[in-house]
Amino acid sequence: MLDLACGSGRHSRLLAAGGWPVLAVDRDATALAGLQGVAAISTACLDLEGDDWPLAGRQFAGIVVTNYLWRPRLADLLALLAPGGVLIYETFMDGNAAYGKPSNPEFLLRPGELRAVAAAAGLREIAFVEGYVERPKSAMRQAICAARE
Repeated sequence: MLDLACGSGRHSRLLAAGGWPVLAVDRDATALAGLQGVAAISTACLDLEGDDWPLAGRQFAGIVVTNYLWRPRLADLLALLAPGGVLIYETFMDGNAAYGKPSNPEFLLRPGELRAVAAAAGLREIAFVEGYVERPKSAMRQAICAARE
């Protein structure tokens, strides 16, 4: 499993507790340090926004991404999903500026964007939601669960 832009590793811990080996990736070495020694989790401090894609050639049975968007690498990210693999992706979308940060349109999904990107990558949509949420704090969010056949 890949937990991309994992932060402190909340999802990495959940996946590892479920018996999945996890690669937890983030650019913040301090955040990754809290995952050292956790069974079934390996970490990598990587720049996901540089010219070189540091995960090229890898494949994962599952990919989890939350609260992160870097459009130039979306196609590269989806290419990491192995046949039969599942993607879970959730982050902020247009309209979130009314509720706080992020507010820069470069970091906000457009309506239906995850659905379109997943379809373009040949993924089968399992579930898709978008719009206003109240919890954990008011925000505009978009999420997809999709699988590679």
